[in-house]
Amino acid sequence: MYEVILKRFEQPDEVRSFEKGRFELVRLGGMTIGRATYEPGWKWSEHVGKATGAKSCSVEHVGMVIAGRATAAMDDGRVIEMKAGDVFYIAPGHDSWVVGDEPYVSLHFLGAGDYAAQKK
Repeated sequence: MYEVILKRFEQPDEVRSFEKGRFELVRLGGMTIGRATYEPGWKWSEHVGKATGAKSCSVEHVGMVIAGRATAAMDDGRVIEMKAGDVFYIAPGHDSWVVGDEPYVSLHFLGAGDYAAQKK
């Protein structure tokens, strides 16, 4: 029998809220899809990493920017700006922040093993 599953981010399976940001998760089969929404002024090292004592994000990200702009600053000094329509891969070892005065929204595609890493 064929199965169809429909979900919406307006009714996510899990929500992670933090200062100036929100990460909503939906689970479909063996995949988790996250929607990140960050307000202007959001910075990973200040609004997420500070609480854990981490100076850079140790999670790998695969996704697509839906709205706004953000910067990914790699620990090796490379700096990349992402904008709506960009599909991205970002390796562990980076900081990130919203650029400009528009909220940044992106989708993140996580395999079953990636979900555990995202919970850290």
